[in-house]
Amino acid sequence: MTQTELTHYVVKQLQQFFPDNKSVTSGVAQVIGAALERVEASFSRIKSRYYRQNDDVFFNHLNTDHYAAFLYLLSNELYRQRFEPVAEKVFALNKALHGLDAFYAVELPEVFLLVHPLGTVLGNADYSDRLVVYQNVTVGSDIDGIYPQFGEGCVLYSGVSAIGNVQTGSCCVFGANTFVKGVKVPDDSTVVGSYPDTKIVSGSNELISHYFY
Repeated sequence: MTQTELTHYVVKQLQQFFPDNKSVTSGVAQVIGAALERVEASFSRIKSRYYRQNDDVFFNHLNTDHYAAFLYLLSNELYRQRFEPVAEKVFALNKALHGLDAFYAVELPEVFLLVHPLGTVLGNADYSDRLVVYQNVTVGSDIDGIYPQFGEGCVLYSGVSAIGNVQTGSCCVFGANTFVKGVKVPDDSTVVGSYPDTKIVSGSNELISHYFY
């Protein structure tokens, strides 16, 4: 699919889901090139065979993990370039298609991987490169509006909830169904359990190296 074809594809989806007769074509057309550059920068670091074809970076609009990442990046680029009404629709489209709540004003890192992210909510935390996020993950603030801070190379497996003042080092793994709040996690650690009985174990088995170059 060419960039022009992809533009038409996205515009048709937006018109179908949000038939308010307000034009989205100009905004999508003006920023989609920048969004695709960001897709390439992220996908080029991912090791999965689904992200490469004949040694080239591969984006498939029918691969829902690919498309969820693309729609987030498109919505964020629209927001950055002051097309916020269109960004709202692209964000809502992503939520409708993939069950992913990654708000257009949230700044995900340059390099990240979404793995079937149904039911995932990514709040306004401080994210770092080589982030991996699975399904049903929740990243949010506490009642004081404090969000987590993630170091480079963090993996959040299914069902993880990270709330409030969570500070992690690099290469940290959050085990499935872990709930953390108000903890400091050193570099190269694995986190399991539920608040207030969270356990931090030294060593992450270098899992991040399985996901990224």
